[in-house]
Amino acid sequence: MQVNEVETMRDVWARIDAMRDQFTALSNAVWETPELNYEEYQSAAAHEQLLRKLGFRVETGIAGIPTAMVGEAGEGGPVIAILGEYDALPGLSQKAGVDERDPVHEGGSGHGCGHNLLGAGSMHAAAAVKSYLEAHGLPGRIRYYGCPAEEGGAGKGFMVRAGVFDDVDAAICWHPAAFSGVANPVSLACNEINYHFSGVASHASSAPHLGRSALDAVELMNVGVNYMREHMPASARIHYAVTDSGGIAPNVVQARATVRYLVRAADLDGLRTLRAWVDDIARGAALMTQTTVRSQIVSGDANVVGNTPLEDLMQAQFAELGPPDFDDADRALAARFQATVGEEAVLSAFRRAGLKRAEGLVLCNAIAPRYAGDESQLASTDVGSVSWVTPTVQARGATYAIGTPGHSWQLVAQGKSSIAHKGMVHTAKIMASTAVHLYLRPDILEMAKAEHRARVGDGPFQNPIPDDVRVPLPASH
Repeated sequence: MQVNEVETMRDVWARIDAMRDQFTALSNAVWETPELNYEEYQSAAAHEQLLRKLGFRVETGIAGIPTAMVGEAGEGGPVIAILGEYDALPGLSQKAGVDERDPVHEGGSGHGCGHNLLGAGSMHAAAAVKSYLEAHGLPGRIRYYGCPAEEGGAGKGFMVRAGVFDDVDAAICWHPAAFSGVANPVSLACNEINYHFSGVASHASSAPHLGRSALDAVELMNVGVNYMREHMPASARIHYAVTDSGGIAPNVVQARATVRYLVRAADLDGLRTLRAWVDDIARGAALMTQTTVRSQIVSGDANVVGNTPLEDLMQAQFAELGPPDFDDADRALAARFQATVGEEAVLSAFRRAGLKRAEGLVLCNAIAPRYAGDESQLASTDVGSVSWVTPTVQARGATYAIGTPGHSWQLVAQGKSSIAHKGMVHTAKIMASTAVHLYLRPDILEMAKAEHRARVGDGPFQNPIPDDVRVPLPASH
């Protein structure tokens, strides 16, 4: 099919601009009701309500998760998915626009990763694609996936395990960032694992010989894992938190204790190797203390599988659109927030984008170069699991001041600003025109599928979430 690519982009982007108000309103509503993993009831309801208003066919509770949904529009043709999220983080409550720590609710939650923007921006893109397909009478189905619990809950991993992406031809997503550009397709595979130690309680003074301390076992395990760090691959990461120390009475030998580990590696094979080593250390700690240990995988993410044809296509959209159109008022606000962070945070933001430090630059003014970021600054994402079952591409959208740390009150405070809204709308344009080109250019979609097959191989995807692990829904569900 002969396609005037620039004309197509501008048509799609005009549709984004025409409907921007309802999606900035959605983003603000989700910001105002921050909800944690698998508890995003109000946020999910707001997304569902707007999907239905826009004429999408909506299915909720997918994969057995009450706050997961899919909205579909169109008929026949390829299925293109645009992925959204709307979960918040604990302890990050913060008033909007305030450049000093000032919680709305002390100890409350907040959108410290910009997921209020992420879900709204993705649905914004899906709505524009729906409008374009209808206006031009094109076959094809566009889907918005509302995905809960990205922050350590591996919501998409459970959805992948349930098969909800099996008929998707390609997936598109984004994440708020300091700079706009195609995301470097690198992340760490990971598992979160609880290690439950059981011992014997006793009087810590009069009968310590009768006790077996589960807390001692946790401490010995942590020491053992700390000694293995020297011998791990440089890209691997291991973190832990004691979630149950066995009680508050020091004169009672603790009969129970639990430590949660987050084990990360460059790929799934490396993750399995590292996880087995940590398991051995846990068993060794139990042997040394004459306690017992039971491990329980809670969640897991695969590493991201890149896709060059999709990344090339998205890069072309960025090249034509350019960076977001921030103004002097935006830059003044960004300068206030950049002043609250140290120089190291600002330098880190430039390194992550693959750019040299520019003095006085507080907001993105150029598209970040591809594959040039600092890969030593790695994280994990449940988008990785999606990328193993369908070709996937991810954008970065500039929505906050350069140097703003992720998972911070500063990021929460900027979440309702014109900076955030402009960055969200800008990235919605990128995702929407990328998706439309996949309907108009089946050759690109076929190249993306061919590369995906070559990268993942012929075997079935080995989901890092075992089949017997249940979705960690709140107790009320």
